[in-house]
Amino acid sequence: MRGGTGTQQRSMEIGRRQFLNATGTAFAALVTACGGGGGSSSGSPAPTGTASARPIGYGALVSDPAALLDLPQGFSYRILSARGDAMSDGGQVPDNADGMGCFALPGRRLALVRNHELSPGAASGMPTGAAAPGYDTNPAGQTLPGGTTTILLDATTFAVVGQFRSLAGTIRNCAGGVTPWGSWLSCEEDTTRPGTDALHDHGFVFEVPASATAPVVPVPLTAMGRFRHEAAIVDPASGNVFMTEDRDDGLLYRFVPAQPGRLAEGGKLQALGVAQGSRTDARNWTAPDFPGGVWTDIRWIDLADPESPADDLRTRGLAAGALRFARGEGIHMGTGEFYFVCTSGGAARIGQIFRVDLAGGGSRLQLFVESTSPGQLNFGDNITIAPDGQLVVCEDQGSSPVDNHLRGFTTAGESYPIARLRTQSELAGACFSPDGKALFLNIYSPARTLAITGPWQHLTA
Repeated sequence: MRGGTGTQQRSMEIGRRQFLNATGTAFAALVTACGGGGGSSSGSPAPTGTASARPIGYGALVSDPAALLDLPQGFSYRILSARGDAMSDGGQVPDNADGMGCFALPGRRLALVRNHELSPGAASGMPTGAAAPGYDTNPAGQTLPGGTTTILLDATTFAVVGQFRSLAGTIRNCAGGVTPWGSWLSCEEDTTRPGTDALHDHGFVFEVPASATAPVVPVPLTAMGRFRHEAAIVDPASGNVFMTEDRDDGLLYRFVPAQPGRLAEGGKLQALGVAQGSRTDARNWTAPDFPGGVWTDIRWIDLADPESPADDLRTRGLAAGALRFARGEGIHMGTGEFYFVCTSGGAARIGQIFRVDLAGGGSRLQLFVESTSPGQLNFGDNITIAPDGQLVVCEDQGSSPVDNHLRGFTTAGESYPIARLRTQSELAGACFSPDGKALFLNIYSPARTLAITGPWQHLTA
């Protein structure tokens, strides 16, 4: 990857060498990272239908006197960063905080790399007159406001020791995912072409090292496809990258890099399809094509021309037999498998969670959860895995009034509330600290980043 300081490049190169030399089993000892919307975890829920051996949930939610976030007894939150806060680079924290990843750094520090889903014309928060390297500008020469900020924390106290802009000049950076070599993949959920708002094509993935101390020189990872990206994960065993697409007829993509750990050097883009039969729709909107708990063999379909000037990757993939999903959003690695959320999937159109078994390179698909009521799951978005091995899902529903929750799911797919947002916004970016003591969480707008502490390792009655 080009960009960043020499120190940043050396740090990423060391991380890549560790990744390339590691087996899937030894990898966890080399890098400690967790991602919201995309990441890795040592925990992994058991197959659907397995009986839960513990009580469901952490207990009833307690009303927050500050009317921000209700949590179970024994849990508390702290606001680490908020829109308008002064940053250490002279800028201000921008709005629309979305996907986020957490990384362990040397010197007992953590880095939270946080997306900002900003469109052209929005306030960027960048210092006045700053000449930060940006991917793109508008025709007037103003750097586009999308990108990432990085928050540096003390790993013991979670005190903020610095925050700064780390990626600039992009559009609507929604979610993303952590890599085994210590970087954040920031994904554009936008396919703007050159014109009144921008000079270059958009709809790409950008890599931001967690070790960055200043804005990186942005490099679009064009071989990974141009589409409305949502989130991404890297399989530590193979180096393959899996990506979701936030469209009603979106696909699930797999990028097979020419050299694992070196995404900028190209590779092969594919889409998921069913191995046998003619099924091409996993949404269950008009028929129960995918019953819960049933494993279906899958295949991976090669896609040509990944830069897709016509923004037609999904239509070409569907014509070749790829499987259609309803707004693919958060995605997260477990152990030998991964989970992804479809925001408006299911007969009720309020959410599905799928699982892919990575044995043999990704050979089976299962519908893990399909929501039948808003109290079970209402428009799931970013997803992570808790220290106890259960799923944690952020909600992003737009009813009036908005009533978004942080939902947990047991190994049997049973839902329980973890938190309730009391403001008219969405929850995003959920990711755990490496020691599992804190869940970091974004409130989208006005942007705030929270650290939630409590008995994450032990469920209560």
